[in-house]
Amino acid sequence: YEPAPLSEKALPDTFVVRISVLYVVPVIYSIVSGDEKEYFIIDSSTGIVRTRKNLKLEDFPVTFTVRAIDSSNASIFNEVSVNVEVIDENYFPPVFPSSLLEERLEEVRKCHPNRITKISPQNNNNNLFLTYGILSGDRLIFRIDEATRILYSTASFDYEDDPTEYQIVIYAEDDGIPEKKRGYCTVVIKIID
Repeated sequence: YEPAPLSEKALPDTFVVRISVLYVVPVIYSIVSGDEKEYFIIDSSTGIVRTRKNLKLEDFPVTFTVRAIDSSNASIFNEVSVNVEVIDENYFPPVFPSSLLEERLEEVRKCHPNRITKISPQNNNNNLFLTYGILSGDRLIFRIDEATRILYSTASFDYEDDPTEYQIVIYAEDDGIPEKKRGYCTVVIKIID
């Protein structure tokens, strides 16, 4: 059996899986091995497995064996393996070292793209992948390279004719379960003569 993964936040008495056998007489179900830390309990008559206590992510996956015994003859039985995985919950959003970055960019009339800064959010859920984007600001002028995390401009700037300051909000988003979380950083870009 491969039941749906459980959340590490699953409470005691959470349904895990129902074991069933095709047999003429009633059977008695029991967990016979593999659950040394006693995370699970099985109803001996229905075969329903539930959590017994709070789960610790570092103890999983767990594979335990369930035995179904003929209720009238204990020497007749069959066994099945149950593999349970636990999902790491997403507790923390990505965090930027500073919520405000100020960068200076010399006016450039021809050459672009121009590197502005590298963004480096901290991911406290180390197992999660981060994606990056611009939440607000001019997306036609500024881009983030997903692989390098470099914010760059895609346009030329003229100190005398163009705005001398741009403000964009960047986000870093994880791929967490059950929900994705975002961290934000405002970047103020000042064009200098």
